[in-house]
Amino acid sequence: MSDEPEVITRVEGAVGRITLNRPQALHALTTNMCRLMIDALVAWRADPAVKLVLFDHSGERGFCAGGDIRMLAESGAGDGRRAREFFFTEYRLNTLLHDYEKPLVAIMDGVTMGGGVGLSRPCRFRVATERTTFAMPETGIGLFPDVGGGWFLSRMSDHIGLWLALTGARIKAADCQLAGIATDYVDSARVADLKAAIVADPGAIETLLTEYDGDAGRPPLAAQVDDIARLFAGDSVEAIVAALEADGSDWAKAQLATLSTKSPQTMKVAFRQLALGRRMKRFADNMAMEYRIGARVVHRHDFLEGVRAVIVDKDNAPKWSPPSLAGVTEAILDEIFAPLPSSEEWTPLP
Repeated sequence: MSDEPEVITRVEGAVGRITLNRPQALHALTTNMCRLMIDALVAWRADPAVKLVLFDHSGERGFCAGGDIRMLAESGAGDGRRAREFFFTEYRLNTLLHDYEKPLVAIMDGVTMGGGVGLSRPCRFRVATERTTFAMPETGIGLFPDVGGGWFLSRMSDHIGLWLALTGARIKAADCQLAGIATDYVDSARVADLKAAIVADPGAIETLLTEYDGDAGRPPLAAQVDDIARLFAGDSVEAIVAALEADGSDWAKAQLATLSTKSPQTMKVAFRQLALGRRMKRFADNMAMEYRIGARVVHRHDFLEGVRAVIVDKDNAPKWSPPSLAGVTEAILDEIFAPLPSSEEWTPLP
């Protein structure tokens, strides 16, 4: 066990700094990490000396690859208590960030997936580099695009958020800017200088990001935006699959091949999640919905099997159940989305 803290929190000048510090696990979030961040953010919220909060990470490999998936699967195979505790705490952190009154800056240098998206997406300033890889890959392990995905993915234009949710597509910096996931692009070689400049003068954040702005290049996704808008507009996952089959282009065939590897159950969960999330008025209501889903999905066959196939045995050959979209009934979805007993429901920080 390392003596290093999993998250380093400190105040530098007028900047609260939160550095993810679990590099051997690509900074995958634990319950303890979420608690440490909540404690710092709550303290700084009431501290007039702190003008801005900056998120970054130690090491070179990436910002945050997600959550502690092995723990979630081990817990889900049992009583689920630790999994529920993680989701409860993480979603409180996500909501605290979404409602935070002070400017938040995330340096999305490297892998930014799952839980890392939940940290960065609520930030006002989201800085990508040439090393950024964004994805919400949860449907590939029988999970669902949580940490607020029902809210922010559903509000992206041209059904890009739904495409990301269903396919788990990995995109780079230019596409992140196109989709509104990143607000700024800075070459990784200049990030250390940018962070020092922010600490020196947090009030000049917008000017600094303009000064350090780089060129992410042409977004490859631009060539597919119209296709996504047209082919992912269906009123069900089955309708989307039918549209892709009817289209018959190489790109459509590639999407079909990708979707065929995903959990039919959690593709339908994600579709309903985004449809409901888009209509919600409060972020906290979306998180309450996602907590209900998470509390149940961790126990279900597809999550346990997905983790086995992709993370434990690495055979990448999960046996989904039900194996087809047709087998995922509305009754199954109703069970996953149903309210929990009142004493078990998620609540935001008091």
